[in-house]
Amino acid sequence: MGDLEIRPATKDDIAAIVAMLANDPLGAQRESPDDLTPYLAALERLSSDPNQHLVVAVRAGRVVGTLQLTVIPGLSRRGSTRSVIEGVRIHTDERGSGLGTLFIEWAVDESRRQGCQLVQLTSDATRTDAHRFYERLGFTASHVGFKLQL
Repeated sequence: MGDLEIRPATKDDIAAIVAMLANDPLGAQRESPDDLTPYLAALERLSSDPNQHLVVAVRAGRVVGTLQLTVIPGLSRRGSTRSVIEGVRIHTDERGSGLGTLFIEWAVDESRRQGCQLVQLTSDATRTDAHRFYERLGFTASHVGFKLQL
């Protein structure tokens, strides 16, 4: 994995990121790779917020993974800071290579570096392979999540 770079995403990475987000049954329903305008606007908002870290994994000059790490200061848990990992995608060519494990380990290490006491993530209920992956990395399915579409 020595040839892998994990770095902040740039506007030049957006097309590759959106392609990965759209490359599964759930993402195909909600992503639109044909119009990058809303994604570029979102990147601007993310880049201006020091608690948001949209990163890419790059191998041989090619974006092969992405995730967003959000650091959230809080009052609960005695004023603990937590992080949320979301939007994790690994390029289909890289699945099973160990990149996903390395990427999540990077996010956990970065969370520690940022002073977080807890790392959390959600995964769609239909993604059973992802659930096994996260459990193998030490995450516990401890909560039931709820969403309200606005």
